[in-house]
Amino acid sequence: MTRREAAPLPAAKGQGRALWFEGAGRCTLRREPLAGQCDGEVLVRTLFSGISRGTESLVFGGQVPESEYERMRAPHQAGEFPFPVKYGYAAVGVVEEGPQNLVGKTVFCLHPHQDRFRVPVSAVHPLPETLAPSRAVLAANMETALNITWDAGVQPGDRVAVFGAGVVGLLVAYLASQIIGTDVVISDIEPERGQTARALGLRFARPDAVPHDCDLLVNASASADALTTALDHAGLEARIVEASWYGERHVELPLGGAFHAKRLSIVSSQVASLPPARRARWDVRRRMAKAIELLGDDRLDHLISAETAFETIAADYAGIVGSAATLCHRIRY
Repeated sequence: MTRREAAPLPAAKGQGRALWFEGAGRCTLRREPLAGQCDGEVLVRTLFSGISRGTESLVFGGQVPESEYERMRAPHQAGEFPFPVKYGYAAVGVVEEGPQNLVGKTVFCLHPHQDRFRVPVSAVHPLPETLAPSRAVLAANMETALNITWDAGVQPGDRVAVFGAGVVGLLVAYLASQIIGTDVVISDIEPERGQTARALGLRFARPDAVPHDCDLLVNASASADALTTALDHAGLEARIVEASWYGERHVELPLGGAFHAKRLSIVSSQVASLPPARRARWDVRRRMAKAIELLGDDRLDHLISAETAFETIAADYAGIVGSAATLCHRIRY
């Protein structure tokens, strides 16, 4: 899809419509006023947004722990956890008002699902002319995957196993496979995910077929069973990166066996913080710019599993986040 194919969605002047989670498993579209034009801000008309199923399903189900209410706030979120809350973080649109150098530009913004919104200039990221806006909804997921890859410390020649062939897991495996000499496998209990993995040029395996003695292992499945499998397939002094977020669920791990003898490391990765080794030279804006640049591969369109019109999203949302077949679900405005 090219930018010329995107058509404006009529909207009431001075208003926007946004998707709000009203209670566990319930959502609706609300109209809300847009603030007047101010210096240093842009008005964005949304073309697409992406549903990040893992995190959004936990928010939609009211499974954000009270201890994480502040840390889990999305940029430009409205409302408070658990409900009602306006959530989401993958919007692509056209700047309609703002500085002259941005008007008419297509941009990505970490913003909830909303058809028109006003944000500071610093919140938008212009897209390359060569990148289709329809694919740019993956930018937040790619940013997360880039951060995980940094936290993992993948090096040329490493044997890497990624558990969980959702969007983030597939992107981590995709990035790791681009590093020269790496031997990368992605694993999932759902065999149909193998088709998407192979479309990205990745080797797919069921959990029992993952190679042993891996150098680096990433769990992006939100499954304790997968984390246990990672422990079993780790080599001596291997590094295991837990990239899942479990919400209120508790996880049990078998830390007997060879865990101590192998001197294994389990570390967390969370996109809110840059890895320490990067902080001297990188900030979140540079990281997002790189994530957007990395979306240039047409094969990444395979990560968009389906599309729904914004007009019907409130009725369709529960089925989207509740389906195991959903990867990145795109909303068209």
